[in-house]
Amino acid sequence: MDKDKLGKTVTFKEITSNPAPLGLLGFGMTTVLLNLHNAGFFPMDSMIFAMGIFYGGFAQVIAGIMEWKKDNTFGATAFTSYGFFWLSLIAINILPTMGLGEAPSSLSMAAYLFMWAIFTFAMFIGTLRISKALQVVFGSLALLFLLLSLGHFTGSALILTIAGYEGIICGFSAIYAAMAQVLNELYGKTIMPLGEVKK
Repeated sequence: MDKDKLGKTVTFKEITSNPAPLGLLGFGMTTVLLNLHNAGFFPMDSMIFAMGIFYGGFAQVIAGIMEWKKDNTFGATAFTSYGFFWLSLIAINILPTMGLGEAPSSLSMAAYLFMWAIFTFAMFIGTLRISKALQVVFGSLALLFLLLSLGHFTGSALILTIAGYEGIICGFSAIYAAMAQVLNELYGKTIMPLGEVKK
């Protein structure tokens, strides 16, 4: 809201679209695919790298910048951070094959994943003010990072496999939250409930 030269009040209306579904789909679909690998269905390959760079990475960063434009600090922080998480994860896997640094040790990967668990738990607290759907996404993601960190720290293949199945659930919960926002907006009513928190 501002005033023009005649002293009249001028109201500005934000007419850009909701970037959250793009960010949630970029995160959710890439997370499902990575955790199908973690669960043992197929090896790590270029499909996961490509999804991690372009959809999990760039698409989420773009969504985060769009959330910044919409004055959504939570969305901007979440999507930009997780977009760069995916890009950093791909770099961790690719850089050693290019001779640019040593492959990470189990302990360093455990530390990396544990830091993301801490960040995600803090963001989960923020979702208590938003919706039950996002509480499931961030709560299951915090658990996923914790399981992955524990799996790398202990060297337990079983924990990493369990993390894979839990991560598949996490990814699909993000896909649900994304499609719910798209379809609810299109139909002008609640087709897929998100469980918005009453403030």
